[in-house]
Order: sequence, then C-alpha cells, then structure tokens
Amino acid sequence: MENEKAAALIERVRDALRGVVDPEAGINIVELGLVYRIELQAQAVEIDLTMTSPTCPMGEMIEDEARQAVAAVLPDGFAADLHIVWSPPWGPERMSEKARKHFGWDGD
Repeated sequence: MENEKAAALIERVRDALRGVVDPEAGINIVELGLVYRIELQAQAVEIDLTMTSPTCPMGEMIEDEARQAVAAVLPDGFAADLHIVWSPPWGPERMSEKARKHFGWDGD
C-alpha cells in the first residue's frame, strides 16, 4: 500500500477509535491515551491498546467496541489485529489536552 493511502487508513482507524468511549471516564479512548500503536501490515492493521487499570471493569466492552469500530472502516480483505498491552502502564500523562480539560486538569 502506498504511503499516502496507508496514512489515510491509519487516520480512519484512529477516527473510528475516537468513537469508542470509556463509559467510566466519559471520553474516547484516543483522547484518554489508551491507544499506544496503530500500524499497517500486509493485510492487517495492528493496534496496541491498554486500559487505565488491569482490573478495569469495562475493559472487555471497550475491547469489543474497538474491534467493531476498526473492522467497520477497514477495506475488504484487511483484518484488525488488536492487542491489549500492559507495558508501559497507562498513566494520566498519556491523556490529550482535551481529556485533561475534561477532568479539570488543565494546569491552571
């Protein structure tokens, strides 16, 4: 896949993941910093995703929604290869500025 098309597909995947909201936090998993990696392989997109905690009660639901969201934007013949990772551990420093403001952590 040429670089321009690959970059566009990665951005479509990222946008799809923005539609997945952590119900406890009330903000999407991209802004929360839960998406560590999105990488294209031959006929698959690999995604490393984490949770705010290994005991996250909504983890399975978030994982399922992420898989469905990504599958919906992939071209025919592409697979979504989603991995839950725990290293490095998630921390609030991974959140976007938008997420920090959502929680009132805007630095003021």
